[in-house]
Amino acid sequence: MSQSARDQRIGDTILDLKNISLAFGGVKALTDISFDVRAHEIRAIIGPNGAGKSSMLNVINGVYTPQNGEITLAGVKFSQMNSRRAAEMGIARTFQNLALFKGMSVLDNIMTGRNLRMTSGILAQAFRFGSAEREEIANREFVENIIDFLEIQAHRKTPVGRLPYGLQKRVDLGRALAMEPRILLLDEPMAGMNIEEKQDMSRFILDVNEEYGTTIVLIEHDMGVVMDISDRVVVLDYGKKIGDGDPNQVRQNPEVIRAYLGASH
Repeated sequence: MSQSARDQRIGDTILDLKNISLAFGGVKALTDISFDVRAHEIRAIIGPNGAGKSSMLNVINGVYTPQNGEITLAGVKFSQMNSRRAAEMGIARTFQNLALFKGMSVLDNIMTGRNLRMTSGILAQAFRFGSAEREEIANREFVENIIDFLEIQAHRKTPVGRLPYGLQKRVDLGRALAMEPRILLLDEPMAGMNIEEKQDMSRFILDVNEEYGTTIVLIEHDMGVVMDISDRVVVLDYGKKIGDGDPNQVRQNPEVIRAYLGASH
């Protein structure tokens, strides 16, 4: 999809963070940070190690509660979010350090992402009574479509722990997609990957955004990837926002160059 076509798809603000401050004891992780995310865009958060990027994702999906600030999600304002509410409102997350069930198959790992969508009780699920059986069949069909989408059909019954790292990252993405998120938070989706794996993951992120219409917020250290796939980029340094705009604006921002990109760039 061309950039102009992508621009036309991007909608109004779906997530708005205002004056977010977060501290642990006397250590300030985030200081008075404000930025927004528009529907259907790919929004990158970049910055050096320790800049507060993962802390910001943890604020968005309710793992951390900021001391100050306000979050507005789909028009609803929160002074604090919690993880379950975030999930119920359509926020899903992948993690920098994979939190997969290594002994379980690819299929079963991705099925765990359907838990919030299941309405039947645990007993009914265990014995597969009437509606529970129908529900499980429908959910498995949904998961099989994700497996096809991510091109991991050949591994669907393989224990995740046996897969190469790049494929494990793809399974982690699949589990998040199984939640049918309106906003997908990706914490360093390319970390530890070789060039070919990064190209594959970039393609899947773009496809998720275009085919599912999912809004994506990602943290990523590979600047080439960030500049290629992002619609807008927010830059953090020592817990403060030092840049915000489209990739070209960020690339040319003197403060960003000094703090992150290095003068040679």
